[in-house]
Amino acid sequence: MKAHIVRIGNSKGIRLPKVLLQEAQLEDEVELQAEPGRILISKTAQPRTGWAEAAHRMRAGGEDRLLDPPTATRFDKEDWKWRLRTRHRPEVTSF
Repeated sequence: MKAHIVRIGNSKGIRLPKVLLQEAQLEDEVELQAEPGRILISKTAQPRTGWAEAAHRMRAGGEDRLLDPPTATRFDKEDWKWRLRTRHRPEVTSF
């Protein structure tokens, strides 16, 4: 299918037929990549795609430990306990 490059404000672009977008299963956002003589349009990667598998591999390899030692927070340094203010809402009290 041929298309003409048209002026869109200070830029240029092409119009893609709806049918073509549906066949390619492209939605609102795409990745653009320029190569000599062509521009590739592809589906955007979903955020965090593959993170679960990577976490499993890290666990299997023993690479899922903290890089820095834990840092004490205010709650670790001060004594505190839960005190019920009402039947449904607990309240934290510091001493």
